[in-house]
Order: sequence, then C-alpha cells, then structure tokens
Amino acid sequence: MSSLTIGIVGLPNVGKSTLFNALTKHSVPAENYPFCTIDPCIGVVPVPDYRLDGLTKLSKSEKAIPAVVEFVDIAGLVQGASVGEGLGNKFLSNIREVDAIAEVIRIFEDENIHHVHGEINPLSDIEVINLELIMADFQTVTARKGNLGKDLKKGDKKALLEEKVLGKVEEALDSGKLASSVDLNKEEKEIIKTLHLLTMKPILYVLNKKADAKNLDECNDSRYKELIKFFKDTNSSYVVVDVGIESDVKDLNEEEKNEYKMELLGVSDYEGGLDSLVKKGYEILDLITFLTTGEKESRAWTTKRGSTAPVAGTAIHGDFHDKFIRAEVVKYGDLVGVGSYAHAREKGLVRTEGKDYVVKDGDVVEFKI
Repeated sequence: MSSLTIGIVGLPNVGKSTLFNALTKHSVPAENYPFCTIDPCIGVVPVPDYRLDGLTKLSKSEKAIPAVVEFVDIAGLVQGASVGEGLGNKFLSNIREVDAIAEVIRIFEDENIHHVHGEINPLSDIEVINLELIMADFQTVTARKGNLGKDLKKGDKKALLEEKVLGKVEEALDSGKLASSVDLNKEEKEIIKTLHLLTMKPILYVLNKKADAKNLDECNDSRYKELIKFFKDTNSSYVVVDVGIESDVKDLNEEEKNEYKMELLGVSDYEGGLDSLVKKGYEILDLITFLTTGEKESRAWTTKRGSTAPVAGTAIHGDFHDKFIRAEVVKYGDLVGVGSYAHAREKGLVRTEGKDYVVKDGDVVEFKI
C-alpha cells in the first residue's frame, strides 16, 4: 500500500522539532520502501514488532524488513494560521496531505524554556491548535456549500444529499467541534471524504514531559486532570514521551538506551518513548500487520484492519488483487511454537484461504497468484 504519514504539529517551544529529530534517528533505509518520499522533513520510522525477529530466526532470513510509518515535520503553527498568519498556508497545505496528526503538547514547567502564551496549560494549547484546524475546515465546507447552488436549484439528488451532510459538519465546526465528532453513515463519509477535511483526520496527542522539571502528570496538577478528562470525554488517543531523553539516547544501542532512561527517570521499567508513539500512531490509523517469511527475507506488511486477502496482498504488489488465487495462512504463534513450516503443515496449522478471507494481525501469509 502507499506510505502512511503522520504529521507532527505543535506550538513553538513544545519539543516538536526535538521529537522529529529523535524519530529520524530511528529511520530505516528508504530503498526498501519505494513508496516513501525522500525529504529532509520526513522520517521513515519502523513499527516495533517482536514477531519479525522471531520469523527471521525461524527462517534464517538474510534480512528483516519492518513495516514503517512516515513522520512529517509540519511547519510551525501560530494563532491565525487558518487565515494565513505566519506560515499558515504552508502549514495547512502540508497537514492536508497526511493521514493522521500528532499534536505535541508540553506538560512540563521550565522557566528557561519560554512558552508562547506565557504559561503552561496543555488543554489551552490543544484548543488553540484545534481551533485553527476547525476554522480552516469551516471555510472549506462553506465554500463547497456555496458551489452547490445551481445543482440544488435543479433538484439534483446528489447535491441535496451533499448539502445535508455539509450542514451537519458545518454545525459541529461552528460549535468548536472536530468534523470527526459528527455521526455519519458510510455513504455520508464517502461524500465528506472528497473535501479532505483536516479535522476528519485521526489525532494522537503526544504529551511531552521533561526529566528534572515540574511535570504536570507527576504532581497531581489540576491542569493535567482537566487534560485527561478531555481525552476521556472525546475518546482521544495520547502517549506520554520525554522528548529530551529520546533525543539524548538516539545514538545509543537498545540496552544502553534503557539503562540511561531508567537512571534518569528513577524507574525500573520505562514504558513511554518513541516505540509507544509509533505503535499508537499505527493504532489510530486502524492498521494491522501481516508477515511473510523465507530465506531471503522476513517482512512485516501494513494493511487496513478488515482487509480481505486480495486487498492485503496489494501491499506487496498491485497485481496481487486481480491475480489472487489463494493464500496459505498460519498464525505467528502457531508457526513459531512448532518451529518450522513443515511441522506447522503436519499439524494442520497452515490453512488454505480464498479471496473472502479477512487477514488478521500477526498472520503469516504466502500468496498464490
């Protein structure tokens, strides 16, 4: 499938660029991903997956190729971006092209690092960013409604339906809500999809804390409680990351990274970090991973949850959809548990599936075309 992109946005001095720099240190060689864009503002970041290591050992593969997500460093945001303030137009055009948004939100106090609004208030920062996106979408929706005039006068059924959908979305945006909060059926979603609205995109909130600073999540602060309530009320996804630590350890190996993080944070197990961010990004895009394995390579592939085998196969090659005959499928746990494909076949763990089979996360698949 085509590349999956998450745009990193944030107000000044929240750690947006530091996060992007840490992510790019995790980047993988782009030659294995012809669909990815080679650009200094884009990092091709692997999706952590222990199963890939397991299959590489099982098949004695020459190389392992992980699934990836592209992170895009979006131009900085200021109030008024929706009407072209600062780099507003560039910001809006860049964010329109991504699949999801990662909003970096500062949750630490440090008098040496100025906040653009003079105080630390995470929920207020979110409101500033989201309001700019909402205002940009409101302009898009009202402009589209204005263009329906002639077709509406003719009584065109498609135009009438579109006007109804646009009205629902416009009402939500006008009340300060994201377009994604509107309850739309499948047909209505297809209509609104053509507008590429910014607030229809999934949002992941990246809460940036700082070692040795006052972190709102650690001191039972009312501002953090309000933030978490907002996430629960809006069913939003978030991850807590110490961006500074992630930047400091970007050149270390995995063992050294964990030791350094545990020493700085004073904990025996550090669960945050870039791996959590990448995994969460994968989740909000509603993606799953299936795998292929052999002596040449073991590889993780990305597909949308609910994809049938022919659709999932297009991740490997576009021809797989039309030329699909069948797929041989075994669960990762079953395959590794018995130690080889031969033993998995003997035990009847390898199944032959047709074009209606819905691929599951962790399936090891061999496509027959």
